Amino acid sequence: MSREIDEGLERAERTRPIPQSVQARMRFLLKGAKGSTRRLAADLGVSQRTVQRWLKGQAVPKPAAAKAIESKVRATWQPRVRQRVRRAAEQSGFMLHISATFGFSAAGGSTDDPRPRVITQKLPGDVARRLYAARDAGAPQAEQEALLAEALREHYFKDGGRRASGLDVELNDIAWMDVEL
Repeated sequence: MSREIDEGLERAERTRPIPQSVQARMRFLLKGAKGSTRRLAADLGVSQRTVQRWLKGQAVPKPAAAKAIESKVRATWQPRVRQRVRRAAEQSGFMLHISATFGFSAAGGSTDDPRPRVITQKLPGDVARRLYAARDAGAPQAEQEALLAEALREHYFKDGGRRASGLDVELNDIAWMDVEL
């Protein structure tokens, strides 16, 4: 399952890139554990010696451990910046740039064939609140895509209720997505 929406929100929330190497990620997590390899090992569910080997570059984490390290780094990376960006998005809205395939159902005489589109649309703060709430609740990608499709239907395709009154929009496939806050 794709993670375009989560990744788009995360990219918008960062001012510095997340560390990519295992050693850099481990050093970052070690700061959060107040320099205690024992505490970090307990958080990751591995031995203290394993954490020490990772820090020195003598060993590489297994896939499950690497995923745990990545999720822990993502969750704790630049928390104040993330809060500030989130607050701004929920108050002022955000600009969505998306390339996706949209399916339509509309009144008779129109086609409902799925079509690829590249859209840039300013979406209001209530959409940001709903997307963040869904992400925080651990909603699956399909639910987040439905929220995004609903927002685009109202604000892009229907232009706030000024046209296409019977139109329903389904987001079928996201090629790429970027969020500008």
